[in-house]
Amino acid sequence: MICLGIEGTAEKTGVGIVDNDGNILANVGNQLFPEEGGIHPREAAEHHAKWIPKLIPEACKKAKINLKDIDLISFSKGPGLGPGLRTTATAVRTLALSIQKPIIGVNHCIGHIEIGKVDTGAIDPISLYVSGGNSQIIAYEYGGYRVFGETLDIAIGNALDQFGRETGLGHPGGPVVEKLAKDGNYTDLPYSVKGMDLSFSGLMSAAIRKYKEGIDIEDICYSFQENAFSMLVEVTERVLSHTKKDEVLLCGGVAANKRLREMLNDMAKDHYAQFYMPKMEYCGDNGAMIAWLGVLMNNSYGPDKLEDTEVIQRFRTDEVDAPWVKQTSSKINLPSTILAKGAEADIMPSKWICSEVIVKRRSPKSYRIAEIDEKIRKSRTKKEAKIISDIKNAGVLSPILHDIDLDEKSIAMEKINGELVKDVLEAKEFNESLESKLSDKQKQLSLAIGKNIGLMHQKNIIHGDITGSNIILNDDKIFFIDFGLGKYSDLVEDKCVDLLVFKKSLQSIDYKTTNKIFSMVLDGYINSYDNDNIDKEKIISKIHEIESRGRYVSH
Repeated sequence: MICLGIEGTAEKTGVGIVDNDGNILANVGNQLFPEEGGIHPREAAEHHAKWIPKLIPEACKKAKINLKDIDLISFSKGPGLGPGLRTTATAVRTLALSIQKPIIGVNHCIGHIEIGKVDTGAIDPISLYVSGGNSQIIAYEYGGYRVFGETLDIAIGNALDQFGRETGLGHPGGPVVEKLAKDGNYTDLPYSVKGMDLSFSGLMSAAIRKYKEGIDIEDICYSFQENAFSMLVEVTERVLSHTKKDEVLLCGGVAANKRLREMLNDMAKDHYAQFYMPKMEYCGDNGAMIAWLGVLMNNSYGPDKLEDTEVIQRFRTDEVDAPWVKQTSSKINLPSTILAKGAEADIMPSKWICSEVIVKRRSPKSYRIAEIDEKIRKSRTKKEAKIISDIKNAGVLSPILHDIDLDEKSIAMEKINGELVKDVLEAKEFNESLESKLSDKQKQLSLAIGKNIGLMHQKNIIHGDITGSNIILNDDKIFFIDFGLGKYSDLVEDKCVDLLVFKKSLQSIDYKTTNKIFSMVLDGYINSYDNDNIDKEKIISKIHEIESRGRYVSH
């Protein structure tokens, strides 16, 4: 099997040729560099129309084959710029018909992951995919790639490019920001992590405002980069901690940044995981990744019918079944000195006489600079201690707080034994049910989780990181832990986002089952209120509105 793949989602036109064993026979491309401003979709489409006919023979010559030797043609079905996607798809259909070869459309984001795996040897990694149009933290769980975390607004590459244009640094902004950051010092900028998601628009706006105020551009670039990359690495760390996998893969065009690579590698080492990154020619958009994913998908369920080769401009990563992936059982092995390692903190054996007390210490993060690290660790320790105290007044169970040490950034608290809700809801026998039916235990648990979240929200307490790893079931009692990302808010938007963070954490389960669990969580949530105190339709409507933004759920 020899597959020719064509990439045309944005400004890069790429053609690659790959065989059935993952050997890359050719990978050629040409990138559009606009004279001013950003990438215009029509200009990108014209660029693809010009270069696809030139790159195909160049790739064949490099691979030392003829077009008649091609067995399959694949193309980027999405996500991407509409005009570019349509131009590329039209070219591929024309080629397939002219040489009478089968065709298959693939997901661009998954292409980045699969070429990264075949180039590095990674098997089942947490993938941080960062580019101009995408910022996602992705992991394979039970049949498909799940988006565990992502940007709530613009992608990191786009944020860097917009900052570059607004400050006169030019396009693309990333390389210039990286260069200037080497001579900068820290100036305070926003740091926005929301559960397993993050936001760059506020950071970008604040950086532009600092530039207009006359702050040195080197200092702004340094601080922009350190904040943005720390946010990305923290969320990747959060997903790594949640899934317990032992590999981390960096892919996408922003992987070219040396500082980001250093930070992600440092984080992986701290978690006893292996860090991988493909060669630079496979980090940015390229045809080889489209060809290789075409091979994998074709081997799993054959080519597309011609009428099914329409493009999908907002093609979600988690809309694709991936039966070719082998999920490993390999998990991180921790040293005996650490009871548990989370993204926020390490759980250490207590020096207290009582064995039912543990110490949660927010250890310094080697990937974050001291100015950011100190601020985050101290503020989250104080916030967590306050919410642990306040949440009991809402009727929600949480550990008893014994002591707080702001110098050590640590909290001594009651040790809660029991099962993680994540393990109960993701029980093996449950996932293997063909009808994805909920057991009575899972139904009651889902209702109880919703009720407790409702009780929190009635006191305007937002947990900020409701995942199956932060809820413990002990003798049929539910305990909520880890409030470091919490806050106080009476906004319906914040409460609905809190609920949807939990839904996202269920993505390791089959999506149909996830929806059933979340529906019961919502029932418990609504029932926790007196009818006069909540507008059920308003809550459900807001949740659907947030989901329609395409960031929280795929199906």
